[in-house]
Amino acid sequence: MTVKTITLTPDEVHALAFSALLACGTSRPNAESVARSVTASEVDGIHSHGLARLPTYCEHARCGKIKGRARPTVKKTAAAAVTVNANDGFAHPAIDKGFDALVPLAQRGGVAAMSVYNSYNCGVLGYHVEALAQRGLLGLGFTNAPASMAPHGGRAAVFGTNPVALAAPDGHGRALLIVDQSSSVVAKSELVVHAAAGKRIPKGWALDAAGKPTTDPEEGLKGTMLPSGDYKGAGIALMVEVMAAAMAGASLAVDASSFADNRGPSPRTGQFFIAVNPRHFGAKRYDENMRRLAGAINAQPGARLPGAGRFASRKRIAAGGITFPLLLHQRILNIIQPEED
Repeated sequence: MTVKTITLTPDEVHALAFSALLACGTSRPNAESVARSVTASEVDGIHSHGLARLPTYCEHARCGKIKGRARPTVKKTAAAAVTVNANDGFAHPAIDKGFDALVPLAQRGGVAAMSVYNSYNCGVLGYHVEALAQRGLLGLGFTNAPASMAPHGGRAAVFGTNPVALAAPDGHGRALLIVDQSSSVVAKSELVVHAAAGKRIPKGWALDAAGKPTTDPEEGLKGTMLPSGDYKGAGIALMVEVMAAAMAGASLAVDASSFADNRGPSPRTGQFFIAVNPRHFGAKRYDENMRRLAGAINAQPGARLPGAGRFASRKRIAAGGITFPLLLHQRILNIIQPEED
């Protein structure tokens, strides 16, 4: 079956997302922050975290699971430490506001860290660490999520898909590379996308509720995600949980309500960021070493720097726009202007 699509410019996608969030009671500053992230995800070709997520964001703002008008509270708790209370609101504006305090500390002092708690799904983690790289800082980020993955040897979910991301500056106001990966084989959103499209998932992505491998995304969503690299992925998930939940003072994955439905209170998950100024460390070698490292990777046929796919997608989108299902467009329009019964 052919899926009907529509193509919009990035500005049109941003306006669409912004209007939908406003229609659900989100404040203008918060709607702007979330809409920027949604648009960036589409531009980078990461559609599972773009417009596909928007209806859920809107529904959570409308039903009160997320406080769309929340104002993040930023505190400097030590010479190089910042905490941000998202106050049960969207993660994006909390991170944006926190970075305004974090970046100067790292630029002056060499290293600074920031925790975010009482937070929510932050979308593409690489989007946030790239913002640090664009300001000349090496950015390292962690975020936890509601439990969907069992520890190594177990069957009950304890961790979320718990991504970790790193972006390295190129010295010219851009990111040279962006490493962004979940601790599971794939992000849970990939199962949601496959389920919505009626597609099977590859074996090795998830287990069903009985702990057996499945290629049915619906059954995988009822079960658990599989860690990347077996026990190594579970170890990374644990490290992220320590940083983004325990260190941040946020909800553990086992205590967080779902990002996907309206049940329960705000998930109150967390994020943790470390910003490093290369100029305070290997300043004389950083640029040279990064160029040589990138060159050693790019020189090999079939190899590419992490983040290259995003950068290539940006060029394609600039030329051809963002294409997505017409049904999703109509669903979002109905959020902005509900159809009369």
